[in-house]
Amino acid sequence: MYVGANAQGKSNLLESIAMLGTGKSFRTSRDGDTVRNGVELAVVRGEASLRTGRVELVCAIEKSGRGTRKNYTVNGGAVRYAAYLGKIRVVTFVPADLQLAAGTPGARRAFLNVALSQSEPRYYYELARYRKALQQKNAILRGTVAGDADLLEIYEHTLIDAGTEIILARDHLVSALAQEARRAHARFGGNERLTLTYEPNVPFESATRDAVGAAFEARLRQTHEAERARKTALAGPHRDDVGLSLDDVSLAAYGSQGQQRTAVLALKIAEYAVMKERSNEAPLLLLDDVLSELDEERATAFLAEIGDYEQSFVTATHLPAPLQSSAHVARVSHGQVEALATC
Repeated sequence: MYVGANAQGKSNLLESIAMLGTGKSFRTSRDGDTVRNGVELAVVRGEASLRTGRVELVCAIEKSGRGTRKNYTVNGGAVRYAAYLGKIRVVTFVPADLQLAAGTPGARRAFLNVALSQSEPRYYYELARYRKALQQKNAILRGTVAGDADLLEIYEHTLIDAGTEIILARDHLVSALAQEARRAHARFGGNERLTLTYEPNVPFESATRDAVGAAFEARLRQTHEAERARKTALAGPHRDDVGLSLDDVSLAAYGSQGQQRTAVLALKIAEYAVMKERSNEAPLLLLDDVLSELDEERATAFLAEIGDYEQSFVTATHLPAPLQSSAHVARVSHGQVEALATC
């Protein structure tokens, strides 16, 4: 556990660990924002011990007058992002993750994308293929590029092909997350029942490639005229959502901030459990300011919940009690880890 006053560097430390796993910041989508003002290069380097052996990872961000560029290295060799992603897996909780409960569908889709991209290399490939075809289709619909019916059909075929894989992967993941999140929430969230449901933009009767592909094709036909009128693609997994409810009541509409925080923590624990089971490798659990706004009973139950995990990094402004005897505590001040002790 990393303890210290606000603005001392605790979140920066977790952010750098997360970047070793995902290659991206969990606080900003602008790579240049992660580089200190007046400096042109930022480098994050780390080693991890896995079941398959040790791995050394480097994520470098370089700013210049031409923009920002990222470079990735695995065991001393330069690789593309797709080959870097998932070498170590991380599950993060930061205050912004409360948007998973109360925010837009985009936040929940991003959560699914990050989890699946780390654990399933093919998912990242299909997601990139889908996004490219979607961009090309929208360009035709807006009239920013010349196109005809035949070209649009080609793009839609790619959308169906890649989108089907995305939908099936999301459906499978949400089913697994729902079970684990319900169990976790029951252990430290009180008597309320947490429910997680996949809400695909393309409804389907059975989770098979043929059924989903046919449903997607039918959905495209249904939205054909509306897409041309609105000049944007209206059908596909880029409009999916995930529903969260407590005792069958919408968490976003009626949940308190404390209920939303507890539900999101249960969701993150579920992500950890599912990722570990699928990869046979425990991910790193990174929890930033996780205990704030939890009452003492829930905070104690949550710490007991994660106490047996292989490796968790938790930040807090003060030392909670009680901690397990195996816990290590470091104090962070002015960007430096000043002391390390075993409880």
